[in-house]
Amino acid sequence: MIEDRKKGAVVLLLAGALLLAGGATVLGDAPDVDGNETEGGVDDWQYSPDEEESSSGGGLFGASGSARMAPSGGSADAAAPSGGSGVGFSAGGAKDINNFRDNIENGYLPIPTDLQYEGLFYDYYFDTGQTQDCDDLFCPSYSTAVSEDPLSSETDRYMTVGLNSGLEEVERKKLNTVVVLDISGSMGSSFDEYYYDRFGNRQEVENYTGDRKIEVATDVVASMTEHLNEDDRFGMVVFNGDAAVAKPVNEVGETDMEAIRGHIRELQAGGGTRMSAGMAEATRMLRNYTDADQSEYENRMVFMTDAMPNLGDTDDDSLLGRMEENAEDSIHTTFVGMGVDFNTEIVEEITSVRGANYFSVHSAEQFENRMDENFEYMVTPLVYNLELEVESDGYDIEKVYGSTAADEATGEIMKVNTLFPSPKKDGETKGGVVLVKLEKQGEDSNLELEASWENRQGETDSTTKQVSFTSEETDAYDNAGIRKAVVLTRYADLMKNWMVHESDGDKSEIDVSPDGSIAPPPDLTLGEWERQSQELTVSSPYDERIQEFAEYFEDEMEALDDDSLQKELDMLNRLGGT
Repeated sequence: MIEDRKKGAVVLLLAGALLLAGGATVLGDAPDVDGNETEGGVDDWQYSPDEEESSSGGGLFGASGSARMAPSGGSADAAAPSGGSGVGFSAGGAKDINNFRDNIENGYLPIPTDLQYEGLFYDYYFDTGQTQDCDDLFCPSYSTAVSEDPLSSETDRYMTVGLNSGLEEVERKKLNTVVVLDISGSMGSSFDEYYYDRFGNRQEVENYTGDRKIEVATDVVASMTEHLNEDDRFGMVVFNGDAAVAKPVNEVGETDMEAIRGHIRELQAGGGTRMSAGMAEATRMLRNYTDADQSEYENRMVFMTDAMPNLGDTDDDSLLGRMEENAEDSIHTTFVGMGVDFNTEIVEEITSVRGANYFSVHSAEQFENRMDENFEYMVTPLVYNLELEVESDGYDIEKVYGSTAADEATGEIMKVNTLFPSPKKDGETKGGVVLVKLEKQGEDSNLELEASWENRQGETDSTTKQVSFTSEETDAYDNAGIRKAVVLTRYADLMKNWMVHESDGDKSEIDVSPDGSIAPPPDLTLGEWERQSQELTVSSPYDERIQEFAEYFEDEMEALDDDSLQKELDMLNRLGGT
């Protein structure tokens, strides 16, 4: 069982306690590096801020290189399908909504990208609607619901795609990983402080009320390395106004890791933020492993930042383009956002890239807690390019919730870029559904659903299923899983619309839907990455709408007999009383 995982099958949770697990390693001769060899291996740390400051390049770092690496063959225990039912799937992308909750708790207005649907779903376990045993890697299931909108009384129709698997457990592969750590000035602030004001102006934080991000981050990265196996490979890049290789990618068993951990803990924060430089350096290091067998190895960049860039090439197109190119070469990315001022707008697009996911962390305690969770699931993407084609004369797809490729959906096609293995409990799967809202076009209640997908080796598979909607116009749910997904989605839609409403200065252009329903929110672009630390407000008409919705949410929580939903009800009650 996962809980009994062996030493080394644990998660590497960088920056938020996130990293490791599910990764891969490349074998081969140890690279030639300049380092101090001891009984415990080579101390190959090569970053010195004093030396770099005097070098050319215009930033705190000058040019630096990493050692040559020559990957070769090897063996590893890859996850393989079995007849059991111990593992399900969840969609890639955001894995929590910590920024949304923590900004509200600290009296700040969140931004819409703080509340990603797949991140909200991953906070909960769902009945996926699976009624038959699954003996394959992936087995989709389908459930339907007819539900009355609590604010408009309009009838909505939904369908969930249950993300089931025949995997009994997930055994991590060998890992080639490069940690990319932000050591810019903003990382010197504490978790509950804003380092930039609402206008993007840099603010000096004089009195820290909690742990500084850089202190927690370096401690977590150092601790993370203790979970690496000797045949794993580990490297590290640090960046602020520029980037430098702090440690080349070498085999753990040939490295003096105690010395490396000491160097990591000595890192200090200062300077600007040029994320593209850090990603470029890590990409160059990992390209030595792009030919690794994907059934045995995982190449992963773990990028840890508070995401407030103010230097260099910081547009999302440059980062997104590089990540997409990396994904094509089997280099996957995990983003870890730190602090309440982390701007989630930066990851809304990049986490939709194949094999990517995102976590947010806001305290040393969260890092510790996350180390106890099964993060090995999060760095082992197993299913790609899931597409669901809906053929029906009666229904079209109106909106997809819980997919990082939701905006790519058309009237007939639903897409999910990546599925990660996900834990199961009491027959339910964590984040184990994608919700589809359907628009009624005619009286035909039948749908033909054809799902297709790829595995890690690029092999394709598909299934076809017939589904029918009830003719009833009153509330009807196939199971508790789709009912929970519907109430959570309506909650997220209402919260997103409220955030958009409060972000519009004169409130002249944004209002509720003409029929009063909880509509999908409009897009909102801030125009820059610096988060605006706007005071928390709830103005008309959302003060009344939130209070009314809270009553509906509480009724649904009781009907579902699910106390885990209480944290969302607490958010609603807080906002309703603001």
